[in-house]
Amino acid sequence: MAGLLKRLVPKRFRNDGLVIPVVRLHGAIMSGGGRFKQQLNLANVAPALEKAFSKKESPAVVLSINSPGGSPVQSRMIFDRIRALAEEKNKRVLVFVEDVAASGGYMIALAGDEIFADATSIVGSIGVVSGGFGFPELLKKIGVERRVYTAGENKVILDPSSRKESDIDYLKSLQLEIHEIFIDMVKSRRGSALADDPDLFSGLFWTGRRGLQLGLVDSLGDMREEIKKRYGRDAKLELVSGSRDFFGRKLPGVGASGAGMEQMAAAAVSGLADTLEEKALWSRYGL
Repeated sequence: MAGLLKRLVPKRFRNDGLVIPVVRLHGAIMSGGGRFKQQLNLANVAPALEKAFSKKESPAVVLSINSPGGSPVQSRMIFDRIRALAEEKNKRVLVFVEDVAASGGYMIALAGDEIFADATSIVGSIGVVSGGFGFPELLKKIGVERRVYTAGENKVILDPSSRKESDIDYLKSLQLEIHEIFIDMVKSRRGSALADDPDLFSGLFWTGRRGLQLGLVDSLGDMREEIKKRYGRDAKLELVSGSRDFFGRKLPGVGASGAGMEQMAAAAVSGLADTLEEKALWSRYGL
């Protein structure tokens, strides 16, 4: 009975302890994602972010990040959305790194007003990478010849069957431009905390302990203990997820719709490719 009466009392008059919302940003960062696999991208994380920042009584929002990176576009879009909501709702953003916040994962972590990590977390990898596979000799052996017809001399730039030096130079120029944007974001968000180290923007990654020395993180600590230290022993962490349907299932991301057998087969093939790409991203950090 006492519990029922307590629930009937308006929240602002209860002595339940402060509630701090937590949003988990876990996984490789890729556009798309559908009924076979959800990827970490703006469409999928926006509902949870909006929900977390809308909690009026909470002075802060906690982000739990565990990502090896991926799409720089999606990483930057998620970063921008977090910062926009933080300024609009006047909330402090506290980021806690789990296994890894590297490359695009670290770009998202920069949205935090403070970044915390475990001493054994992996942080950094401030660089840009592109990759692919080529099978020219195999194609010759099995008698396969690629034929491409275009209007526009650069329409097939970086085609898998071509290894023109001019194409590679152009790709590198794009990578350098994106790298400069990434570096500017790090300098803007981390400021004077950054150490003067020649390897800082080289693409290397470090443990959380070394990341603290380099100024990539602010402190080493545990999420639960840090929140209780800041907001009192009665402070509670509340995990916030995206929208769900009547049965409590997560709703699909933007653009999802019913699919026939052909669409499902195509999605399965795409999902396999995404899985291989995701495994390659995680394996760079020994995970």
